[in-house]
Amino acid sequence: MRSWRPGPRTAAAGGGLRQVWRWGWRLLLVLLILYYPVGAMFVHSIDDDPQFQPTGVTPGESRSVATAAALVTREVDVNTWTPMMPFFTPAGILDNMPNYQRGIMAALGRFSTELMDQLGRTRGSSQTDRDLEQARGFLNEQPNVWIWQPSVSFWPSATSAQKYRAGRDKLLAYNKRLAAGQAVFERRSDNLQALIDRIANDHGSDSAVIDQHIIEQAGNLLDTHCDDIFYFNKGRLYANFLLLRALGQDFEGIIRERGLTSAWNGTVETFRIASQLDPWVVWNGWPDAFLIPNHLAAQGFYLLRARTQLREISAILLK
Repeated sequence: MRSWRPGPRTAAAGGGLRQVWRWGWRLLLVLLILYYPVGAMFVHSIDDDPQFQPTGVTPGESRSVATAAALVTREVDVNTWTPMMPFFTPAGILDNMPNYQRGIMAALGRFSTELMDQLGRTRGSSQTDRDLEQARGFLNEQPNVWIWQPSVSFWPSATSAQKYRAGRDKLLAYNKRLAAGQAVFERRSDNLQALIDRIANDHGSDSAVIDQHIIEQAGNLLDTHCDDIFYFNKGRLYANFLLLRALGQDFEGIIRERGLTSAWNGTVETFRIASQLDPWVVWNGWPDAFLIPNHLAAQGFYLLRARTQLREISAILLK
């Protein structure tokens, strides 16, 4: 009785399968190795375009409200909202972009709060605008909620991006009603003064974070947290630069009447300069170092200068 042996065709087929498997697992390994770095490079974008402007703003609408809505659209729909991306996506390994976007949203959350409390109603005793109230709630949501967040709930939930889109839609609805004369945007000096005071306070808090981190970590070239602080501040400075530029148009009459045109433009320019700092690597060297700079100290200088200028404008508006 003869034992069975594979014929030439069977042997060739088996050899072909082994060849496919040999090259297949190698190709899979290469793809897995490239998945994170190539994917992250594709997603990564620190979009600090100083020429960014909202489009389609009709007469009667607020430029600052339109700017806030357009900024949400850009960061959520045009770019990827990276703070909420889970670890198994390429964007999950990003560091600078998520902190930059968090800073942007922190500024927009502050603006939406003041818009509801001050600008969007006649007096403190008047009724809160419903669209602005909802926009404030959505735009101040946590930035890192994905569709499934076990630390919050075992059930799927609305993502941060979905909530920010909802907030954007409420801002747009308010602006349309404003243009139709069905909503309020109080262009009073006390409202503007209250808003810029809140912005100044936020940046004062940011400067305290910088100061504390320099005290604790200056000279540590392995500091992995300094870039988180730098890009969060950069995002907040950039968003406030755009908002202040737009507020200069919304409150043009008040600014001109108080003789603040030059001071206002100078403040906006300081915010622009601060938001455009873009080192290749963020270093937390000694403040008086010869070779290794301290980028947090450099950013802190412009941040405090901008805050001082806001305070000067606020003092004049109080008179």
